[in-house]
Amino acid sequence: MISTSDQQAVDAAITGRRSIRAFLPQSVAREDIAQILQVAARAPSGTNTQPWKVYVLVGERKQQLSSAILAAHNDAEQAKLHTEEYAYYPREWVSPFIERRRKVGWDLYALLGLTRDNKAGMAAQHGRNYEFFGAPVGMIFTIDRIMEQGSWLDYGMFLQNIMVAARARGLDTCPQAAFTQYHRIIGEVLDLPERETVVCGMALGYADPSKIENTLITDRMPVEEFVKFVD
Repeated sequence: MISTSDQQAVDAAITGRRSIRAFLPQSVAREDIAQILQVAARAPSGTNTQPWKVYVLVGERKQQLSSAILAAHNDAEQAKLHTEEYAYYPREWVSPFIERRRKVGWDLYALLGLTRDNKAGMAAQHGRNYEFFGAPVGMIFTIDRIMEQGSWLDYGMFLQNIMVAARARGLDTCPQAAFTQYHRIIGEVLDLPERETVVCGMALGYADPSKIENTLITDRMPVEEFVKFVD
């Protein structure tokens, strides 16, 4: 049984997690990154398959990947040639999911002063994904193509563990599905084995408190809206 203070610390790490979109250039010690990943690896996985694989990028290699993706992203014709290997989002949006998606998008753009007709500004903001929002550490996550849906569920718990363990150390993150569109470029730059597919990316570092986009706090439903107690 853990103490009340330990419980509060765990709760604070979970509820304090947010997707940060502007980071300080302050470096993160390699030992801290390794420790976070070691803690996160305690995530459960069916029959202990541990389906995760992580590529940690810093310095020149991170910049190399960012530059390669941005070159394609900023060229409309080239961008059309790159598509996701798996559908992260539904192929048909319905309520209430479409309203939630729109709200978080427009809430962010409003903070940044981007209006609906500023397509260039929105594209530039989206492109910041591929620079890991200025974070000193970028991570690319892959999974063996042979693994099925259950292993992807396991993977989600591993990713959550990373984000919570980072918060416990005063670090912040941003999980990024945006990288999946450019899986072929990622594969080339990182020399990924053919059997691996890109799950997502993630930025890791220290949040820049001066950036207005980091004030965004997204809504969460109250428990009574998504839970039914069955006695």
